[in-house]
Amino acid sequence: MIGAAFFSNGPVQVALIIGGGAALVSAVVGVFTVLRGQSFAGHALADISSAGGSAALLFGIRPLAGFLAMAALGAGGMEAIGARQIRERDLVTGIVLGAGLGVTALLLYLDMTTTSASGAANTVMFGSMFAIAPSTIPLALGVGALALAMTAALYRPLLLIAIDPDLAAIRGIDPRLIGLAHLLVLAIAVALSAMTIGAILSTALLIGPAAAALRLATRPGTAILIAAAIGLCATWGGIALAYDSFYWTPGHGWPVSVFVVMIVLAAYLAAGPLGTALARRRMAGS
Repeated sequence: MIGAAFFSNGPVQVALIIGGGAALVSAVVGVFTVLRGQSFAGHALADISSAGGSAALLFGIRPLAGFLAMAALGAGGMEAIGARQIRERDLVTGIVLGAGLGVTALLLYLDMTTTSASGAANTVMFGSMFAIAPSTIPLALGVGALALAMTAALYRPLLLIAIDPDLAAIRGIDPRLIGLAHLLVLAIAVALSAMTIGAILSTALLIGPAAAALRLATRPGTAILIAAAIGLCATWGGIALAYDSFYWTPGHGWPVSVFVVMIVLAAYLAAGPLGTALARRRMAGS
């Protein structure tokens, strides 16, 4: 039952704040990620960040710091190896992804055999939003604000590279430098979402709202606003449903990540016919 107790609950308040911030950052960064055809890179960085979450549990540091550090290392590794063609870029991403998952497997093994973190794999891979410490809020919001500021600074170069790379080169824009900056922002986004709904499912929050928004909007700015609205609704709706699920199966609430992903999927599926109808209306009015 959603009522006053829901909003006064401490873990719920933390989940709403950090989850909302992660959804907002993921939506904004996700639009550029989809436009640039880097959805696989986002998925890879999310999985690679799981090694950081596993290391955080092993060494007793803040989970967000672990997710961020490993995602940033993964982004740097992808760019350091270097690849200009899309096919080569995917190969490099796959190689770095494989290495990251190998480190994750080792660290999770050490978590389970040398510490008392028996649920380490579940926490890292699928998230535990109601278990996030309140002390994480300032760091999460600060990192999220940094990601949004960097995205605002990169807005025009990213759009130009995505739409017309040749014109971007003529104007003196370095695609590799901008690409590295975008990968670093992408690393922050996936780290935030991995901490909330888990490393495996965080791609849904990064790509789903953005892909749905781009089905509905013709302008990037409008797509960003729509993606942000979808991401926030999915995250906050997922938290509310997970909280209420304790009354469905007493003492055994459902994971937040399940509801978030399902809401995102529903939004994406609904955006298809709605986007088609909007396109027909625009054509009829022109």
